[in-house]
Amino acid sequence: MNYPDSLLVAIKLLSKLPGIGKKTAERLAFNLIKSDKEYVENLSLSLEELKKNIKSDSLCGCMTDLEKCAICNDPLRNPEIICVVKDQQDVFHIEKSGFKGVYHVLGGLISPLDGISIENLNFQNLLIRIEKVKEIIIAIPSTIEGDATSYYIKDLLSSYDIKITRPARGLPMGVNIEYVDEFTLQSSIEERTEINE
Repeated sequence: MNYPDSLLVAIKLLSKLPGIGKKTAERLAFNLIKSDKEYVENLSLSLEELKKNIKSDSLCGCMTDLEKCAICNDPLRNPEIICVVKDQQDVFHIEKSGFKGVYHVLGGLISPLDGISIENLNFQNLLIRIEKVKEIIIAIPSTIEGDATSYYIKDLLSSYDIKITRPARGLPMGVNIEYVDEFTLQSSIEERTEINE
């Protein structure tokens, strides 16, 4: 295609987003060209602000634009229950279930084949947080890597008097939390089960 250079660059950049193929990227780019200037400027500004302001909380690993995570530092939340998740976006999916505890983001799963070891993940900060914790919910995918990570957490916390649970197996095997509807997620959180040896 003999697209103008600026349009070609926009299409290439848009097609790098997850779930956006070349055809969709083209439609989005043409739509942006047709949009009014104020909308495009606001979109551009919001993307700059997003990249500039969003960071990870140094303790829980949650996404925030404040000094500390607003969710985990909310006095109305129950700090005695920590829900451990793989990625930051998982927090927002579980929030839809009505969960009222706090979160801990690992930043991935143990996967030696992908070069992700225990040292690459947010385990040490979990130990810092467990002094007054009564329950840890491990809400990570049921995959080989997820199961290895779950068993590592259980082993890591074995000397503490903490109940370790996971969402009920109503969650489909091998599916990331972001693809689960809120009702299934709510049910699996409410019907969570303790992990036994």
